Amino acid sequence: MRSALKEFALPAFAIAAALLVFGVMVWFAGVNPVDVWVTLFKGAFGDWFSWQNTLQRSAPLMLTALCVAIPARAGLIIIGGEGALVLGGLACAGLAHLVPLPNNIVGSVLVCLAGAIAGGLWIMLAGWLRQYRGINETISSLLLAYIAIGIFKHLVEGLLRDPASLNKPSTYPLPEGMLIGGMLGSDVHWGLAIAVVACVALGLWLRLTASGFSIRVVGGNPRTAQLVGLPATRLILAACGVGGACAGVAGAVEVAAVHTNANASMIAGYGYAGILVSFIARHNPIAIIPVAILFGGFGAAGSLLQRRLGLPDASVQVLQGIAFVLILASEGLRMIDWKALLKSRMPKAVQPKLVKETTA
Repeated sequence: MRSALKEFALPAFAIAAALLVFGVMVWFAGVNPVDVWVTLFKGAFGDWFSWQNTLQRSAPLMLTALCVAIPARAGLIIIGGEGALVLGGLACAGLAHLVPLPNNIVGSVLVCLAGAIAGGLWIMLAGWLRQYRGINETISSLLLAYIAIGIFKHLVEGLLRDPASLNKPSTYPLPEGMLIGGMLGSDVHWGLAIAVVACVALGLWLRLTASGFSIRVVGGNPRTAQLVGLPATRLILAACGVGGACAGVAGAVEVAAVHTNANASMIAGYGYAGILVSFIARHNPIAIIPVAILFGGFGAAGSLLQRRLGLPDASVQVLQGIAFVLILASEGLRMIDWKALLKSRMPKAVQPKLVKETTA
């Protein structure tokens, strides 16, 4: 219980501190911090309309956070989920345009599968570069994300462009039967259910299966994994593929449920926000669900801050950046052995008594 409380307390403290620091910043801008906090809550969770907007934004955050969390369990820091997302959306729209598919739920599944394959292969490329060429996966995945965005824009504005999209280059829209509708008559699309199921399934897989345990061993101690004969390279590539597939599905869902085609609006930063969600959840797939809902709410409240308080819509991104810095700082504090630190700094005569009182 003490360990679980510690796991929850540090991220909660980091988010609360981020809200406090953000409140101080807006106070210097002449805005009442209490009004900001209340508006954030109302914009995210104040009524059913706000909840729908929040949950819509939460779905891609969950899936892109999994693109960070699953490779992280294998010891890799992947931050290129944005590239996997846009390529997943491009594969979804491109397959529907280039290949005759059933205009029903089967077609929806196939285009989502195409997005998963595109995203999985793209993130696996970063894992392959790390394992076989020794290239840092954090740098390579970030650079690959920019390459993916370039490929996306080139094809959307060129080969796959719909001639009818004059002012905003887009691909051909998906047929009506392939679109993913809302759940139970609401505006919240079924992509949210896909994301929640993916988080729960991958969390149970990592915890309860031999392959999930093997991935955690590789991420926790690669030397031990080699000594016991685990295929570290295959496990790392598998983790990258699974994480990339989740981000690719996020892009496919954005096309099939939100935009109906692939266009520049898909480059909305969900892949980068997913990094923050994953780190706050400590790369726990199940913990990603509530964290993604919280940050989806922050994103939904951005326009309300602009309309009611005159703050820029991008101020929510400042809040997210502060939260990211503080969560990294809290991770650093977690690593400190406070007992050993106190013992090394105090005179020898008072060390035993002080350490005993600190432990108590």
